[in-house]
Amino acid sequence: MIVTGNDLTQMDKLKGYLSQEFNMKDLGNLKYFLGIEVNRSNQGIFLSQRKYVLDLLRDTGMLNCEPIKSPMEQNHGLEECKDQISANEGRYQRLVGRLIYLSHTRPDIAYAVSVVSRFMHNPG
Repeated sequence: MIVTGNDLTQMDKLKGYLSQEFNMKDLGNLKYFLGIEVNRSNQGIFLSQRKYVLDLLRDTGMLNCEPIKSPMEQNHGLEECKDQISANEGRYQRLVGRLIYLSHTRPDIAYAVSVVSRFMHNPG
């Protein structure tokens, strides 16, 4: 459950009620949840998956690679080839799954991730 608002009295009442009904503990402001870092400032709340990305790059051996802008062309014409050499299907599926999760905070990669996810059953 996420509680929003600025009325501390109402929040304390709600926490008191919930602690009577459930075994719970107030952990304070959310800082990190399911691989997503939460930062608050005067400008608002910012979500980041920096650690998640670094772990992903390390696991794929790409930690030392340089970032570049490479927008993916629409109507790219990618398709399966009959004579292609298949990649490790399980590894490919795990990587695409991690990229799908990353696209929650990086909508700029959503299109490219959707394209590579089309080949999950036969990566090559």
